[in-house]
Amino acid sequence: MREAFLPSDRQARLARLYAASALACLVACGVPLSAFAQDVGNMATTVPSGSQMLLAADTLEYNNDNQTVTAIGGVQIDYGGNRLVAQKVVYDRNTKRMVASGNVEIVNSDGTKINSQHIDITDDFADGFVNALRVETVDKAYFAAESAERMGGVLTTFHNGVYTACEPCEDKPDKAPTWRVKARKIIWNGEKKTVRFESANFEFFGFPLAYLPAFEIADPTVKRKSGFLIPSIGYNSHLGYSVKVPYYFALSPTYDLTVTGSGYTKQGFLGEAEWRQRFNNGEYTFKIAGIQQQNPDAFIDSAAFPSTAGHNIDSGAVGDPNKFRGMMGTQGQFAINERWNFGWDVLLQTDKDFSHTYNIGKYNEYVHQSSVYLTGLNDRNYFDVRAMHFEVQENTLNDNVAARSGQQPWVLPSLDYAYIPDASVAGGQLSLNVNTRVIRREDLDETYFTPYYPPSGTQRVRGIEGESSRLTAEAEWKRSFVTDDGLVLTPLLALQGDVDYVRPSSASLTAINQMATNLGEQDDMRSSFARYMATAGLEMSWPLLFSLASGSSHVVEPMAQVFLRPNEQYVGGLSIPNEDAQSMVFDATTLFERDKFSGYDRIEGGSRANVGLRYSGSYINGWGTNAIFGQSYQIGGENSFAAPDLVNVGANSGLETTKSDYVGLFGITSPNGFAASISGRFDEQSFEIRRAEFKAAYSGLPVSLSAKYAFIQAQPLYGFTTDRHEVTLGASTHLAENWRVFGTGTYDLQEGLLVKDGVGFAYNDSCFTYLMTYAQSRDLNTREVTQSIGFNLSFRTLGDFGSSTNAVDTIQ
Repeated sequence: MREAFLPSDRQARLARLYAASALACLVACGVPLSAFAQDVGNMATTVPSGSQMLLAADTLEYNNDNQTVTAIGGVQIDYGGNRLVAQKVVYDRNTKRMVASGNVEIVNSDGTKINSQHIDITDDFADGFVNALRVETVDKAYFAAESAERMGGVLTTFHNGVYTACEPCEDKPDKAPTWRVKARKIIWNGEKKTVRFESANFEFFGFPLAYLPAFEIADPTVKRKSGFLIPSIGYNSHLGYSVKVPYYFALSPTYDLTVTGSGYTKQGFLGEAEWRQRFNNGEYTFKIAGIQQQNPDAFIDSAAFPSTAGHNIDSGAVGDPNKFRGMMGTQGQFAINERWNFGWDVLLQTDKDFSHTYNIGKYNEYVHQSSVYLTGLNDRNYFDVRAMHFEVQENTLNDNVAARSGQQPWVLPSLDYAYIPDASVAGGQLSLNVNTRVIRREDLDETYFTPYYPPSGTQRVRGIEGESSRLTAEAEWKRSFVTDDGLVLTPLLALQGDVDYVRPSSASLTAINQMATNLGEQDDMRSSFARYMATAGLEMSWPLLFSLASGSSHVVEPMAQVFLRPNEQYVGGLSIPNEDAQSMVFDATTLFERDKFSGYDRIEGGSRANVGLRYSGSYINGWGTNAIFGQSYQIGGENSFAAPDLVNVGANSGLETTKSDYVGLFGITSPNGFAASISGRFDEQSFEIRRAEFKAAYSGLPVSLSAKYAFIQAQPLYGFTTDRHEVTLGASTHLAENWRVFGTGTYDLQEGLLVKDGVGFAYNDSCFTYLMTYAQSRDLNTREVTQSIGFNLSFRTLGDFGSSTNAVDTIQ
């Protein structure tokens, strides 16, 4: 009989017995061990109601004397998505036991496969025995045992069991996996949701590495269970060697607590605690950490600041060897509805460098932004309002002239709103933008130009002490026309208006007056003012497509822009603060920008023309090229980039002359993993290189290479009195299929200093990753060397062990 529904009542009862047999075997000894502790009763109830039972077998035998029913030859029982395949299945009505034998395979409805030669189980799913069991779970975890038994429907014991998450080698199936755990007993407790290993050996590449008399782990199906997490270790020049041990408290399905103790050989014990709670519409975390430092002298930097010898630079403590250092931080995000989100990220700490020094997770960035925000997004509308404060986690004294932390402002608040109507306006696209910000700074951000100490007396004021606020509204309309000859014409109209309020402190006014005297400019700081900028522009481009060889295509696009506008208001004297437009880089990527300033505090004024050529090419062999080259011209009015402001933005930018420097970029890509680009800015008269950058990379087997060179000519008005040259090289090579060695280094050619370097060694396969790195960094001022060693061992499904941070991050 082959693949037939059983029509008679007797056959139907028999089919149900075989289906029950399949389920019994499926659950009692074939429970997926990535879902190792699933309850038998629950498994039975997951079968959809009304499921049909299908039996296929070569022969059915009924023995009324012995009260047995036997299916022989290619037996297959399907029920509710679960399948049992065997050569023979016997059901004993007296003992209520079912025995499947001969290449038994059970395939769970979730895809888990169980293989054995013999399965014996009761029909109530409570007790059973299995011989030579092999299990392959859906997530490719593997268990094997000489035998297994199940008692009371709760406790399952595997005798002489093996566990691994490494896939077997297809060419050599008997080859030992990268790692495996062999145990005399593997005991699963379905009630406690635990898996216990007794007399266990951990093998690595087939060699015994560690013997563990007994250890217990959470059932892999349990995503949250109280217990110790994988520890980590590390090394830092100032902290010494460290061991970090976390303990996890699974308090409820919606909230938990992680407590971590870290021991540092130089600094003592650091305690951390993190509370996490999740809701239907979001989640939040709260973290605290603290340490009573044993050896603050490890942070002393008398070489950099001789007058501060004996001072604890990180905490600011003087003569207090047990200075307590700590932090509190919280993060959260909640969805108010499908369009609006509310959240925060706030850090409070005893000193400016604690979280960075001790690598407190989520708060260890060199510059951490604390903020509270509300964001909305709907179609092409965007709204964002937030209050912000920036913590610069630096290791300089609070009162040192180079310290940046105390000079950071409070932004209360910053608002951005953007709107693009769905319907066209006069056949073109209209966009609206609103920006406002209110800033309060308690300390004057006064930066001296010379990069090292002592200060020179020439200065710039990057941020005033006191309060400043601005409201900006901007509208832009543009529309494109294409002529019969392919010329693309895009007229543009833009209007921007600002209202500003400034209340500087007396210290700020003094600094601004001194700067005005040094530069021969007027000191005209306004307490309030309004300004506008109107722009009429036209962009013209003529893309030409041609082919030079079979399969290649090239696009050459001459391009020109003309923008007519009045002069920028309140420029020429030092009358307005500049908080958000301090970055000024003129290169090929910004050549065709309407306003080349990076923020709203400065507005590009005067009439200007941008002229250039864009090119792209593709070839049949997979290679590609692209290029941009051009120049910008001040054709009327006052050049905003030649007018000084409090930070001298635009100085030495290449735009301060009537004819700008030339800018260009050329790049190539290849199908074999090679890519390179070169870009630069060249003097408009002598074609001398003012700024240049070269990048090249190759990614392939067995070698990957990268190189980067950057050159910036001296910018005295920005504080850089000498040229800057820097080169970075990186390489990685595969020694074998899974083994890799890599390294990188950054060298400052001007200072003759290897700024940072590092090497690493790694192994990686489907179930195991090993990574070890060694890195050094050197301070440009003091030449102080900071060293770090990191390593990480990652066993799939078991966890990670090693450095608390990603060791790769130390190799840049």
